[in-house]
Amino acid sequence: MPTTANLFRLLSEFIVLLLGALLLVIAITGRVGLPERPIALVILAIVLIYWGLRAWMRRESAATRIQTHIRAGSLVLVGLLMLAVRVSPLQHANLLLGLSGCVLVIRGFLGAVLFVRTT
Repeated sequence: MPTTANLFRLLSEFIVLLLGALLLVIAITGRVGLPERPIALVILAIVLIYWGLRAWMRRESAATRIQTHIRAGSLVLVGLLMLAVRVSPLQHANLLLGLSGCVLVIRGFLGAVLFVRTT
């Protein structure tokens, strides 16, 4: 029987999946540019990396450890890709944003599959 916490986790994975799909659509349309204040992008990337590393180091039960590692790894990877957008040439921004979207879509699918498998 799914609990409220598990259903909330499934909903959050669905939202991450939709965010990844949005990033993919933005990357495909080619409407990507550097923000007016690039320091905000760097701060967001550092926060995502920190958040992912913090989640990775948190003690979890063996049953939920794989889900935690998937979530944490995706946050770190998206943070690194955001940093790469800042330091790479502008022509590679679409590719990096698309890769970030793919990471989030895969995370959403894996989170949903693991949720269904555990319930």
